[in-house]
Amino acid sequence: MYQKYKNAELVKPSGLELKDRLVGVQRVTKVTKGGRAFGFSAIVVVGDETNVVGQGLGKSKDVATAIAKAIEDAKKNLVRIPILKGTIPHEQKGKYGGARVNIIPAAPGTGVIAGGAVRVVLEAVGIHDVLSKSQGSSNPHNVVKATFDALLQLRDAKSVAKERGISLEKVFNG
Repeated sequence: MYQKYKNAELVKPSGLELKDRLVGVQRVTKVTKGGRAFGFSAIVVVGDETNVVGQGLGKSKDVATAIAKAIEDAKKNLVRIPILKGTIPHEQKGKYGGARVNIIPAAPGTGVIAGGAVRVVLEAVGIHDVLSKSQGSSNPHNVVKATFDALLQLRDAKSVAKERGISLEKVFNG
């Protein structure tokens, strides 16, 4: 799922204290000759609130099963996100479909300034101080994926230094 991100570090769910957060449940309808068949799709974000997060989608005829399936799916897609002193290392934009998300590091004590689906993802990953703006589509599925796109593009100073083959001091003094 995260093949296009070269610095995405996949994580195994064993031994992690994961908390799940429900982003949204949609009722979907399939019209057949016998009438309408209702189903539900649920999108869930799981995270350990330190730096590991994952998202999943579950579909079923009833809500509880859809949520359970979504949690299982989310646990299969866990990734590690670089966090620096409770915020993110640098500003980053992410997009998926029609949804665009911009996340900006903030000073300690700012809190999570984010709406809806973006807030759920940022809190699950364990970021305490961040500013964000969601633009375009407000569809929770795409907003969650756009937020993941932004988070997966984040890089900490150590990985940048290693990638360029220079010392950590040279990264900042350029």
